[in-house]
Amino acid sequence: MLVYVGTYTRTESEGIYVYRMDEKTGELSYISHAAGIENPTFLAIHPNGRHLYAVSEVPEYRGQSSGAIAAYDIDGDAGALTQINERPTGGPGPCHVAVDTTGRFALVANYLGGSVCVLPIRYDGSLGEATDFVQHEGSSVDPLRQGEPHAHSVNIDDSSGHVYVADLGIDKVMTYRLDADNGKLTPNDPPFAKLRDGAGPRHLAFHPDGKTAYLINELDSTVTAFGLDAELGALDEIQTLSTLPEDFSGTSHCADIHVSPSGRFLYGSNRGHDSIAIYSIDGGSGKMTLLGHEPTGGRTPRNFAIDPTGAFLLAANQDSDSIVTFRIDGGTGLLKATGGVATVPMPVCLKFLAQ
Repeated sequence: MLVYVGTYTRTESEGIYVYRMDEKTGELSYISHAAGIENPTFLAIHPNGRHLYAVSEVPEYRGQSSGAIAAYDIDGDAGALTQINERPTGGPGPCHVAVDTTGRFALVANYLGGSVCVLPIRYDGSLGEATDFVQHEGSSVDPLRQGEPHAHSVNIDDSSGHVYVADLGIDKVMTYRLDADNGKLTPNDPPFAKLRDGAGPRHLAFHPDGKTAYLINELDSTVTAFGLDAELGALDEIQTLSTLPEDFSGTSHCADIHVSPSGRFLYGSNRGHDSIAIYSIDGGSGKMTLLGHEPTGGRTPRNFAIDPTGAFLLAANQDSDSIVTFRIDGGTGLLKATGGVATVPMPVCLKFLAQ
C-alpha cells in the first residue's frame, strides 16, 4: 500500500512525499519525494492508478491571480512521481482537487478565489486548458472568514454525476451537474444546501450506501448528516452534532471527515482540540451518535485518511510535522495508537494507492 503526502513547502518540505504502509502494522516507510511546485497541498489519484494531481496552493501563478494544478506520472513499481505538466486554476489559493470516475476531468476548488475550475485530463495523464470556471457569490456572518466566497472542497457523486462544492464563505454546499462530454458545470435544481449562519462548511464525505452524506463545518465545530437524493442531487439535513467535548472551552476548528469503509463509523478532525471525533452511524436513519475523541498525538490534524481495508487511520499533524498511525477497532470504531510515527514536514493531505 502506497501513501502519498501533500505538504506546505513554506518550511522544510520539498514537495510530495511517497511512503509504503505495512498492511499488518500500519507502519510507514519513506520511499521518495517529488520536488517542483510550491505548496502541493491537496492530492487526487486517477482511477487508473497511473497518474496523480496536486494543487499548488498559491495566490499568484505566472503573474496572474491564480493558483495551479500539476499532473504526475506514477511509477508502477516504486510509486515515484514524475511531473508531466501544470495549468492555472483560474482563481487564487486552490485547496482541493477531485477526479471524476471516468478519469476525464480534474475539478479544483479555489479557496481564496471562491471558485471552481474544470480541467480535462488527456490520454497520457496531462492536463489540458480549463473547460469551465464557476465563480461563487455572496458572504455570511463572520466578517473575518466569511466576507466573500471560499470554496473549500469539490466532491463528485460518481453514481449520479452531481458535484457538491462546500463553500465556507457563504455557508452553502453548491450543487452542479457535470457534463462528462464537454467538461461543463451547470447549476443543479436545487442549486444548494444552506447551513446555519457561521457554520463554515469545509469537507464532505459520502456514505457507501449512497443515501447519506456527512459534512464537517470548520467554524462552529460541527458535523451535519444529510439525506442524499442522488437522482435529484438534493441534500436534506438530518442532524447536526458538535465535534468537541461539552467541557472544552478553547479555540478549535474542524478540518477533515471520512466514513469507514464498512459504513458503520464516522470520523472528523479537530484542530485546536487536536483530536479525532468518533461517531457511530445508524444504518437505517443515517443519524450519528458520538462515541468519543482520540488525541492525534500532535498539533493541528488538518487531514487524515482511512486505508481501503478499514484497518488503520493515519492522522496528519500539520504543525507537529508528523503522521501518526492508529488501528481501528472494527467492532467499536474506536482508535488505538500503534506507536508508529512518520516525520513529514507540514503534512496536509494523505492518499492511498493499493498495488
